[in-house]
Amino acid sequence: MAVGLTSDLEQVGLNKGESAVMRKTLRVVAIAAAGLLGCLYSSDAVRAQQAPASTQAPPAPQTANLATGTETGIGTFQTHCMGCHGNPNMERVPSPDTIRQMSPERIYDALTIGAMKAQGESLTEDQRKMLATFLSGRPLGSLKEGDAKDMPNHCASNPPLADPSAGPSWNGWSPDIVDSRFQDAKGAGLTAAQVPQLKLKWAFGYPTGLSAFGQPTIVSGRVFVGSDIGYVYSLDASTGCIYWSYQAKGSVRTAVTIERVKGHGATKYAAYFGDAHANVYAVDAQTGAELWVQKVDDHFVARITAAPKVYKDRVYVSVSSSEEFSSSNLDYSCCTGRGSVVALDANTGAQVWKTYVVDTPKPVRKNSKGVQQYAPSGGSIWNSPTIDVKRGAVYVGTGDGQTDPAPDTTDSIMALDLKTGKILWFYQAQAGDAFMGGCNGPDRTDNCPKVNGPDQDIGNSPILRKLAGGKSVVVFGMKNGTVTALDPDRKGAVVWSVHVVEIPKGQENSFAAHLNGVVWGGAADEQNVYYGLQSGGMVALKLATGDIVWRATFKIPVRLNEDGSVPSNVTITRVINSAAATAMPGVVFVAGSDGRLHALSSVDGHILWEYDTARPFATVNKVAARGGAISSIGPSIVNGMLFIGSGYAVTGSNSGNVLLAFSTEYR
Repeated sequence: MAVGLTSDLEQVGLNKGESAVMRKTLRVVAIAAAGLLGCLYSSDAVRAQQAPASTQAPPAPQTANLATGTETGIGTFQTHCMGCHGNPNMERVPSPDTIRQMSPERIYDALTIGAMKAQGESLTEDQRKMLATFLSGRPLGSLKEGDAKDMPNHCASNPPLADPSAGPSWNGWSPDIVDSRFQDAKGAGLTAAQVPQLKLKWAFGYPTGLSAFGQPTIVSGRVFVGSDIGYVYSLDASTGCIYWSYQAKGSVRTAVTIERVKGHGATKYAAYFGDAHANVYAVDAQTGAELWVQKVDDHFVARITAAPKVYKDRVYVSVSSSEEFSSSNLDYSCCTGRGSVVALDANTGAQVWKTYVVDTPKPVRKNSKGVQQYAPSGGSIWNSPTIDVKRGAVYVGTGDGQTDPAPDTTDSIMALDLKTGKILWFYQAQAGDAFMGGCNGPDRTDNCPKVNGPDQDIGNSPILRKLAGGKSVVVFGMKNGTVTALDPDRKGAVVWSVHVVEIPKGQENSFAAHLNGVVWGGAADEQNVYYGLQSGGMVALKLATGDIVWRATFKIPVRLNEDGSVPSNVTITRVINSAAATAMPGVVFVAGSDGRLHALSSVDGHILWEYDTARPFATVNKVAARGGAISSIGPSIVNGMLFIGSGYAVTGSNSGNVLLAFSTEYR
């Protein structure tokens, strides 16, 4: 999956999982510990004594990212555990989903000092930690440390929350429901001339956090932000003092959306978000009290990575899957995960409709180990839905397929009816893209697609913008560097399509050469659309024609020797600027894998301001914190302040755990 490519080292272990469900889980701990004994003994020995595989799709295991090429939690689980867990022929063995409800501490203890100690000794210490983190969905130690009640910076009071629509806000993935990621002058409270004066005002540390991937929402003078440790926090935007925390069942990578809610007594506004276990939540935005929780997909690897949209008492949620990252293991029944859009009643959480990207997987063959294989699968949706009120539609970008042949709705822009979920139209940008991690080298197996890739899924939210003549366009980018505008009035007919990244001569057939483009998203004002690039830098294009307005590149800062040469112990690598762009009048922002945040003139692309976030910070909650890579989210700009999390370690390095707030009035 693609965004797998640059997406989710957090899934290796940056989720979380423990809450009310844990009370129920305690009843199965003893059984699970005993069952997990079988998890770590040879899968071959197990298969020798089991019956033929069932023709009914089993619950699939979860996955982590193999972006670094090393084994992660999902690799350990599939290699050592799938012979038992998730196998319908093994009686009295807990399912992966049952184990996944346990805390990482319980799983780790079972592997090191408990019933699974003998089997755990066959794993390295890193494998044991990764396995515990992957299965539980959150880092070791995060449950105990993350609660706001144990933090020193409590707000002195908690006055009634003002109407979120009455003042400047950045609500969810974008300030608007069309995903322009453009903040107007009134909402920004900041001018292009003031941007160079921005200074750090406060920093907040995520306790035990390993990846600051949650984009902050700012409404009514408050910050709402999720974390890899599974806590959602409400902070004061001006000072960083804390109002409350809520512990979800898995990591919360999605931005939080605040909207009015009905039927919950004195509660006026709810905070909506999703987690890494495919749960959607509504909590009281004033207090953090839980209103409802709804699991929107039962697949073991299903998760929610993108901010929900709330419109007219409905919550629209995109569902993705991490199955493709490491499903080449021959003990695994590949593949049954698939993306979807779900509409829920915003007041109760009840499902209104659900539309899958691909059809129901069916058994198609058995692999060389006799393990049943399924198809079709794939089409994860990693982006926040875009709402088109005029046409009664919701737009999403879909991911690649996982199995041959890749369905026509993968690597596509899909338009669904807001009321019913019916597919109105779709435009496929890349045909035949079946991709799976671990299938591009000598370790590929017959679980793999015949042709692997090119891994071109659309990870960014489609941007809906009205042009000067009254027409509208739906704009999106792909990882190969192609940016396309579609006509929503002509069922997605192409208005223009431009390739903005040069493929080096001689590398036309290189897999990596087609992964240098757009991943997490752009921003658009009334004239241009702006995208950061995997290959580094940024590009601006005219919305009406696709003509390139300007390109920008960023220098890689290196401390040189006195003679101007590069130190021998320094390796210069490219900086990836795949994070989502953010725009305001006269300025566009983009960050990078080096942790540097850039502000550029939207007129000509020259740099107005830069800030290096990859360093330690003193925090208002006294948590040891540092910044790192910023590879997915963009800054949120509201009322004269800029907010961004630093430390999303896509490639397994340069991680961090800090939320930063900037202002021109910083003292």
